[in-house]
Amino acid sequence: MKKDIGIMITVVITLLLSVLGFVLGGFQLSELQIDTLTLLVIVCVVSMAYCFIVGEITKNNSQMDKLWSILPIVYAWIIVYKGGFSLRLIVMAILITFWGVRLTLNFAKKGAYSIKFWSGEEDYRWVVLRENPNLNKKWKWALFDLFFISIYQNALVLAITMPLLAVMESTVSFNVFDAVVAALLLGFIIFETIADKQQMDFQTKKYELLKQGKKLEDLPNPYHLGFNTHGLWKRSRHPNYFAEQSIWVVLYLFTISAAVTNYFFFNWTLVGSMLLILLFIGSSSFSEGISLKKYPAYQDYIHKVSKYAPLRKYEEN
Repeated sequence: MKKDIGIMITVVITLLLSVLGFVLGGFQLSELQIDTLTLLVIVCVVSMAYCFIVGEITKNNSQMDKLWSILPIVYAWIIVYKGGFSLRLIVMAILITFWGVRLTLNFAKKGAYSIKFWSGEEDYRWVVLRENPNLNKKWKWALFDLFFISIYQNALVLAITMPLLAVMESTVSFNVFDAVVAALLLGFIIFETIADKQQMDFQTKKYELLKQGKKLEDLPNPYHLGFNTHGLWKRSRHPNYFAEQSIWVVLYLFTISAAVTNYFFFNWTLVGSMLLILLFIGSSSFSEGISLKKYPAYQDYIHKVSKYAPLRKYEEN
């Protein structure tokens, strides 16, 4: 019950902030911003078509997963070019590039990319979802692929980069607040890097032991549980998700330092990071549902450890 209330409160707050971003922040674009946004939308629409067509033909619906960490880099540097290479935009683009390259390499280690660009390892969640009774008909899955995977997720990736568009004509010079925001953003990128590394090391070792013919419950500590409870994962069930959401919320703070917000805080580009938070609510709940079915001790882990922010420490019974 407490879990449901927490989710409901988060949904209400994020939707409210998104609406206030438009109502209080306004939605007025200059000719340069409109021209830039038009170019970005063209790239986004091409990506939507690619993800849907290739995903349906190959039955590999991780096409958008492969582009998730690449498209923001493309969008960022297009805005930098159109914005005249201002220092603030360059710093934002470099940080996004750092984030994107790191995440792409991490995804590549999982076998997601291939010389045959349409193939590669598919995200396990799509496999599970295709077996869902509500989606196991070809036409139902095609609609889900079109509207959620291909259209919505592409639009969301474009939306989270919109703070760059908002600040591209700012007359406020790069300042101390910008430097603080940049440092904070870099900190969350490093945090996410550590979380992903710890998770990959754990899963790699676990599957190496399982390939030796051992049963999960017979594996040595900490692998016998099946899920990671060490490092950052000892205090957060999804430290990587926590960092990912924080990265894009912090990116939005550049709109404050660039003085393109109203009432100190509000700009229409807030909607991107808020919708990302909503996406992770669904994604994390779905992932945890799978883990609950696979690992008996995962319910205890849920009760003892915070979902995102690294707070409470896990102690095995």
